[in-house]
Amino acid sequence: MTIASSGSAKKTGRPASMFLNSFLSFLLTFILLFLSWIVLSGKFEPLLLWLGGISSFFVAYYFYDLLFPALEAKYATIFIRFVRYCPWLIWEIVKANFHLLYLTFHPRMIDLIDPHIITFKTNLKSDIAITTLANSITLTPGTITVTADSDGVFKVHAIDRESAEALPGIMLEKVANLFGEEI
Repeated sequence: MTIASSGSAKKTGRPASMFLNSFLSFLLTFILLFLSWIVLSGKFEPLLLWLGGISSFFVAYYFYDLLFPALEAKYATIFIRFVRYCPWLIWEIVKANFHLLYLTFHPRMIDLIDPHIITFKTNLKSDIAITTLANSITLTPGTITVTADSDGVFKVHAIDRESAEALPGIMLEKVANLFGEEI
């Protein structure tokens, strides 16, 4: 009589689907690496393309599970949401640049710049959602994420009161929606 734990039954239950999942993860990693290599190198000579392909193959072979550990159908939805999120984030970055430009060239700059460190807690659970929010805040000029922990507690430096009061604001809602989490 053998007793199998639920974890081992899950791993050995579908070897064909596990192979397909690993292969697709490897293939996506290889394609992303090779396309990145082509874009960054800008070289289209056959020998260099072949060397870039071989390099991408070996890196993808050894590290495919780091980029795409388990492919799921929800990743397609997240990707589409992320594509819609990027233009919004770029617009927020542009607006924050103009706000920072206003602060910098204002005659009363010393009075307007009022640095704050604010702390707020979110209900974000996944590490990727927390990291996305932290990076989005840091990409927006005038704010820098000082710390963000796995419990969703953020400490952010803001250059003025207006920037501090806007946090976390709509950005938290957008990131939570992006990953299907509640706020």
